[in-house]
Amino acid sequence: MAFTVRAITLDLDDTVWPFAPIGARIERVLDAWMRTHSPATADMFPVEAMRALRARVSAENPALAHDMSALRRLTLEAALRESGGDVALVDAAYDAFFAERNRVECYPDAIHALERISARLPVAALSNGNADLARIGLDHLFTVQLSACSFGAAKPDPAIFLAACTRLDVPPAQVLHVGDHPEADVAGAARAGLRSCWINRAGDDGRRAEWRHAEVVPDLHFDSLAALADWLDAAPAAPGDRLRSSRA
Repeated sequence: MAFTVRAITLDLDDTVWPFAPIGARIERVLDAWMRTHSPATADMFPVEAMRALRARVSAENPALAHDMSALRRLTLEAALRESGGDVALVDAAYDAFFAERNRVECYPDAIHALERISARLPVAALSNGNADLARIGLDHLFTVQLSACSFGAAKPDPAIFLAACTRLDVPPAQVLHVGDHPEADVAGAARAGLRSCWINRAGDDGRRAEWRHAEVVPDLHFDSLAALADWLDAAPAAPGDRLRSSRA
């Protein structure tokens, strides 16, 4: 099967960088920040309790499920208020969170692969998270950045995929969405009419996940962005040329 790829939409968390180390650092940094600026809050909401509070706030605000920034701010506000802290500290606490959120360590292959891919095709960042590519220093590799919180809906909602295609000015059938999540990325892209590429990186045990989604299979399946860049490099140079589907 052959298909045309004229643009890429790309997931960020767990595709360009692992999120787990970021999440763990955020918890430590916020705990230390609270212990300095609002000790009563830190005492009432140590790391585990703050994690539970975040889950509670998320459950109480389902309409904000797409907006990680709003949910984080509401969590910090609730922690300060319920512990008797100064709610006016919420902006400074959020700033501490957001600085750590954007301190990422990319997968070893990712930056060079993105340089190769973006030199060949326009790339749109399409993320359910709230990373800021300008703060991270990677915005020059992307034509478009579209997040769930800025758009108002999260993957796998077809609307966010179609909005990215509109911003790229490329029909969905000629856009390849690349990401790690079987449902949010691969199935979501397929339902919206995009082509899909599953980045299935090896886990800590060196093993890769098996595809278990019954509804759809990815058009492409690689274990790194470097492998995707290799696949693109093996195709004709013109962005509108026909690229041959394969499974790695």
